[in-house]
Amino acid sequence: MVIADSIKKIREQTGAGVMDIKSALDEVGGDVEKALEVLKKKGLKIAAKKSDRETGQGLIETYSHMGRIGAMIEINCETDFVARNPEFKELAHDIALQAASLDSDKMEDLLAMPLIKEPGKTVQDLLTEKIAVIGENIKIARFIRYVLGE
Repeated sequence: MVIADSIKKIREQTGAGVMDIKSALDEVGGDVEKALEVLKKKGLKIAAKKSDRETGQGLIETYSHMGRIGAMIEINCETDFVARNPEFKELAHDIALQAASLDSDKMEDLLAMPLIKEPGKTVQDLLTEKIAVIGENIKIARFIRYVLGE
């Protein structure tokens, strides 16, 4: 039963597949933290393999904070099927929220920014995780931030 609880906990945190989680837990003797590291490394490898693939689909997402600060992002993926996926739409919304809170127009600053919802991760970490889970290359093509009166 302990292994099932560990799998559930890791799956909630990462969205990784059950068999991948079980394999990672087996590799590290059941240690959840070490299994998370194994899965993170695997995700980096998957993202690296997909990085050259063309991202011709995607969507535009906006976020407005109290009508005073707003952001618009273009996030791309490989297929229209993924662009309509609720998980991809949630990712786009989360990144638009991040862009609204960033006082920079540089992509590298956005990618290096700690997540509002999970300060231990960056936007780039989130993208890498989603590439591994969704199975397609994902890129933030561009973003813009607006502040009322500026």
